Amino acid sequence: MDDSFFNMDLTQFKQLFPSEHQLALGDDFCIIDIRHDERITAFQTPVRLDAYLVVFCLGGRVGMSINMKEYTLEKDQIALMIPGYIGHVVTEDPQQREEAHYVIIGMSRRYLSTLHLDLNRFFADGMTLLDSPCIALTQEEKDITARYSELASIILRSDVSNKRECVASLISSLFYLSEGIFTKRANDARHIAQRSSRADDVFNKFLRLLADHHTQERSVTFYADKLFLSPKYFSKLIKAASGRSAPEWIDTYVIMEAKNYLKYSDMSIKQIVYQLHFTDQPTFTKYFKTHTGLTPAQFRKS
Repeated sequence: MDDSFFNMDLTQFKQLFPSEHQLALGDDFCIIDIRHDERITAFQTPVRLDAYLVVFCLGGRVGMSINMKEYTLEKDQIALMIPGYIGHVVTEDPQQREEAHYVIIGMSRRYLSTLHLDLNRFFADGMTLLDSPCIALTQEEKDITARYSELASIILRSDVSNKRECVASLISSLFYLSEGIFTKRANDARHIAQRSSRADDVFNKFLRLLADHHTQERSVTFYADKLFLSPKYFSKLIKAASGRSAPEWIDTYVIMEAKNYLKYSDMSIKQIVYQLHFTDQPTFTKYFKTHTGLTPAQFRKS
């Protein structure tokens, strides 16, 4: 199987669902309305996303893993995923399959870049998106977001001129609404958790760097330097924010990457060694076995 399936962009994501269940602007923007669908099994193995997704749960319940943390997405909750996130479906409640109903808004990285949004606001100090990508909506928030989705659907179905520009303006507005909702949750969480905002900020930035560089860089010093911190102080902040050490996070990402290649691609182990920038195959084999208890060849056969 081609490993590109497991590094999924919006075009590939859209192809998982019937066209009659979606409205789209080419491969840049889509709204998908789905009930329980067997295609959800495609996400029972980890997928790295190269798109922005907002998932509205209107019914049912599903267990999700996002960046190695598990969450439960339930009715009246939303989940946000951004490029670089690794996610998959952990459990699906069989008793709630008939109630399962999701509306998914998807945007390509390219499309969002044309909107000239202030993405730094979404990752500013106090923003806990990376810690809490699933949140419950109040009734007022649910009503407002439902109207946004409905209006976008009406525009996409219409024959109006400047459809792309109309949707772009709507998405810009929805972005700032979402930023406000998540910021409010972040502020509420701070009062409860009373965690170090400095540690949270560094941890969030570290995960974004890790998503981009883990196939090339496994050194704590590399990530500390990127954030202009000493390795010792950087490691202290990561541990305080997440309860796990920086090397543990790095190893988790690298091992997941290696497992994906071994399980879902036809690449030879030698090619995987090159792809993950290990010096040689014995070094990779020792690293992989240390973290999994199996050699790469044994894992591939298992």
